[in-house]
Amino acid sequence: MTNTSFLLIARIFLGLLFLVAGLGKLGDVAGFGGYMATGGIPAILAWPVVLFEIIAGLALIIGVQTRITALALAAFCVLSGLLYHFDPADQMQMTQLLKNLGLAGGYMALWVAGAGAWSVDAKLGRTVAA
Repeated sequence: MTNTSFLLIARIFLGLLFLVAGLGKLGDVAGFGGYMATGGIPAILAWPVVLFEIIAGLALIIGVQTRITALALAAFCVLSGLLYHFDPADQMQMTQLLKNLGLAGGYMALWVAGAGAWSVDAKLGRTVAA
């Protein structure tokens, strides 16, 4: 397999996470807003977060605006991990925090590498690799 193949697979895997999560929240956006409020984020931001997850997931999968999308997703993972999973007394929550940090690392790698040749970014002549 080539680097291009691996970048495509990485984009699909990392994008699916947010696409599926966002689509899943559509069934109960109000409930998700209530959960957001437990971390100090106003529930009114539930819809923008759900739309962000869906749009960012799709953007990553097709490889459009990959670097900026990956950076935004990395920040989202770190912030949501700290707000909702930082609980040193709860090993499961700390594992979830570390999962978020690991995902952020994957998104940062895409930020550095770019989308690869099999992407909308490449078709539009944007930088393919760092």
